[in-house]
Amino acid sequence: MRHEAKIEDTDVGRVPVDDGWYILNLSEIRWATVPGGGTWCGFGSPNHESDRLGIGVHILWPGDAPGFYHEEDDLEGFLVLSGECIAIVEGEERRMGPWDYLHSPPGTRHITVGAGDGPCAILMYGTRTPDAGILYPVEPAAAKYGHSVEKETDSPREAYKDRPPIERVRSPWPLDSR
Repeated sequence: MRHEAKIEDTDVGRVPVDDGWYILNLSEIRWATVPGGGTWCGFGSPNHESDRLGIGVHILWPGDAPGFYHEEDDLEGFLVLSGECIAIVEGEERRMGPWDYLHSPPGTRHITVGAGDGPCAILMYGTRTPDAGILYPVEPAAAKYGHSVEKETDSPREAYKDRPPIERVRSPWPLDSR
């Protein structure tokens, strides 16, 4: 029988600290942010993340993206819960709104960029495979929004070398405009 997780209260939200089961509201969970990268939360315990699946909610304000245009060896999926974003997939732009879903099989080049007049909430998930590769190619469609690397690399460290550090923050939930 599985135990209920111990939940720690921090100055920026609640965090499960072991591998038990738990129920938390998005308004309670500790989130993270980086300038231009939106605000996000993961549903795993920081010390007990799943080695098979990553899942969470990412809030993108217009112009924000969760990273750089990339392709990886694992599957990812993106379900827009509210607001609008632009999905750039294989160099093509597609507008997405509430309940639109982007399926990104392994090897698909992609990024989502916040659009519209307010925040966009996206449920994001991805499978995890040990030693999976990732590639950050140069892509003009993503560069137009500031979310392409200048030089192709397969190193996340190189791709994000100039990005400010991630900051832990309180939940932006429920959403309203900035």
